[in-house]
Amino acid sequence: MIIIKIGGGGKINIEGICEDIKNLEEKIIIVHGANHSRDELGKKLGKERKILTSVSGYDSVFSDEEAIDTIMMSYSGIVNKKIVECLQKKGVNAIGLSGIDGRVIQGERNKGIRVKERDKVKIVRDFSGKPKKVNKNLLSFLLEQNYVPVLTIPIIDEEGFAINSENDDIVSLLQETFQADKIIQLIEAPGLLQDSGNEGSLIKEIKKETLEELEQKVQGRMKRKILALKKLFQNSHQEKKVQVIVSDGRIENPVKDALNGGGTIIK
Repeated sequence: MIIIKIGGGGKINIEGICEDIKNLEEKIIIVHGANHSRDELGKKLGKERKILTSVSGYDSVFSDEEAIDTIMMSYSGIVNKKIVECLQKKGVNAIGLSGIDGRVIQGERNKGIRVKERDKVKIVRDFSGKPKKVNKNLLSFLLEQNYVPVLTIPIIDEEGFAINSENDDIVSLLQETFQADKIIQLIEAPGLLQDSGNEGSLIKEIKKETLEELEQKVQGRMKRKILALKKLFQNSHQEKKVQVIVSDGRIENPVKDALNGGGTIIK
């Protein structure tokens, strides 16, 4: 099995990704973002996102009820259905689901995020949380019937509320559940970079042991991405099986390139 995570940037080549996927013979689960679409929609609605930075330095989007509505419109609405439409045009029988549909991704709402404002630390509570459980029966049934699940946020919490979550954490949970052989993460960069401002500084291969060192060097959303990559390798029984490829989602054949040695390979 291959898990493909499609980044939510505006330059991601969805058409090229769908073209590549139609030629794959393995079982596939897709997880996608939509941050560009969310930001554009938020501007039109006058509801621009607010970023929280925890005391440990990780960024997240403040998710009140209005933010969840915007996520539903952009992630599980516009972008999810655009990807499903694109795959269907290529002959791939895709089915789009948010985490709340069939409780496919069940989570636990955060008790609060510790953030620092000026010289004070305060607890901020919102509609966000961590994915904890996959509806494996539902996804296995779809895969057995040769559907390609296309998953995105929001996920569902203990009380049945829609909550925001990190797609990287969802990918980690899917890997833990299905033990995929490969995870392809398609982003708006050639792969993981030594210098975030220099696309020529691609790291071709990295061992899981050096992810922590890289995490200390990066900031913002990339810091959280490295943390999620570390989680993929926490369980020793997974180390021999999973290969993670972080590759360029902007090029003509993003998936094909990743499988042929493009991007950064993490072992």
